[in-house]
Amino acid sequence: MRLGITIDYAEDFAGAATEVRDFERAGADVIAVSEAYSFDAVSRLGYLAAVTSTATLMSSILPIYSRTPALLAMTAAGLDSVSGGRFELGLGSSGPQVIEGFHGVPFERPLGHLRETVEICRSVWRREPLEHSGRNYTVPLAEGQGSGLGKPLKLINRPVRASIPVAIAALAPRAVQQAAEIADGWLPFLYHPERAAAAWGEALAEGTALRDPSLGPLDVIVGLPLYVGDDGDRMLDAYRQRMALYLGGMGARGANFYNDLAVRYGYADEASRVQELYLSGEKAAAADSVPEDLVLASSLIGTESRVRERLAALAASGVTTVVAQPLAPTAAGRLASFEAARAALPTAR
Repeated sequence: MRLGITIDYAEDFAGAATEVRDFERAGADVIAVSEAYSFDAVSRLGYLAAVTSTATLMSSILPIYSRTPALLAMTAAGLDSVSGGRFELGLGSSGPQVIEGFHGVPFERPLGHLRETVEICRSVWRREPLEHSGRNYTVPLAEGQGSGLGKPLKLINRPVRASIPVAIAALAPRAVQQAAEIADGWLPFLYHPERAAAAWGEALAEGTALRDPSLGPLDVIVGLPLYVGDDGDRMLDAYRQRMALYLGGMGARGANFYNDLAVRYGYADEASRVQELYLSGEKAAAADSVPEDLVLASSLIGTESRVRERLAALAASGVTTVVAQPLAPTAAGRLASFEAARAALPTAR
């Protein structure tokens, strides 16, 4: 099991970048950078490539609608080049609130867009003249569109690797099935190891049955908040409030991927109550209604023995990469939590 850390889009990046070198020296396998409607992740990953030397760098995630597939391929190849072959491309569709509300692009056919984006990226990395005719993307533009001067082009530079690992963020069963079929890695969210099979087991099996064996086993990449100590109640409370935001306030009634996931986990009544309270403005009550089991199971917060038990549960459920978000208020505390978690990893790594 790989263990890494994530830099949140809201963090002070200058301070976080300084800490990254300490995490790398402590054995971080992965450094992930997130992106929403925030500063972009790409510039930060390029900076981190210059100040790190061993850790894998990962985008978690780059939304596909805000960049063309060819630009995503160019970006990944560029980051892989400046990092010496240490980049992994995390992709996702994001959601209509961000894509339509911030980027002004229709949020349509996310599964088709993701599949074609991965196909185009892999073609670009192989330095093939780019020709793609799909429902969502046509490259070059079809006859009668544009100036008519477009022609198939191949990437000028030679990539460090002809196949850069691609991980896809997916929650809904059809999206998870597709990720298991076409991606190198899968990025779930609010991951409950003891209930993951109920939520995604069938979808993963169906996608795996269609998977090209040359891709190798699916890398299951799970992000969780991390705090190791006897005084974790405050961190759990903060995480519970964040979960209330996702279950209650992300999207609208009937269009909230995270709430739907909680239902598939078996928390239908609780999920409905959290959403109702949150959308009614009762955010504190919504947080109090988040199932305690879900809060504890989807986090690495607590004593060393508890974190060890959660890491073992993650490994047993099939997780292969844990990307932690350290929550301690000081740099020394964040590093200490990471080191404790690394010491608690299952022995078979």
